Amino acid sequence: MELWEAIRKRRSIRKYKDKPVEEEKLNRVLEAGRLAPSAGNRQEWKYIVVRDKATRQKLAEAAHGQQFVAEAGVCLVCCGVEAEHVMSCGQASYSIDVAISVDHITLAAAAEGLGTCWIGAFNEAPVKKLLGIPDKVRVVALLPLGYPDMEPKPRSRKPLSEIVCQERWSD
Repeated sequence: MELWEAIRKRRSIRKYKDKPVEEEKLNRVLEAGRLAPSAGNRQEWKYIVVRDKATRQKLAEAAHGQQFVAEAGVCLVCCGVEAEHVMSCGQASYSIDVAISVDHITLAAAAEGLGTCWIGAFNEAPVKKLLGIPDKVRVVALLPLGYPDMEPKPRSRKPLSEIVCQERWSD
């Protein structure tokens, strides 16, 4: 799949087929995340690949009962490992860096015929306890990954004229 097609076709998938994700596809998707840029090339992310159905079910519970987390063949638990690093602009770099990496993963997944749904609505403490994640590490997102069993229609998007300013801020 060509890049622009993957960008246009990527949707949040909330229903998955009962079909495992092939190791080769999973590795290509993870490689896309590995190649993402990061502040100072720190690469301060770590992904936990969760295939076990019972563990995915507990992740779904931590995600406020979003059952599709358990239905996907895999759930990636996307972590920032250096939560204390702050860029000179004042932003914590881990959340931005992990987000860039996750975005690479979502587009690569679309190109592989896989679906994802970026989940930020979850309780971090039970996820960390379940997976043995150290206190200093932050869980940024849960990312179910699998074969879509739905084809959502495109959602509306604001026109460029509403989101782009030229040279300086304007309303």
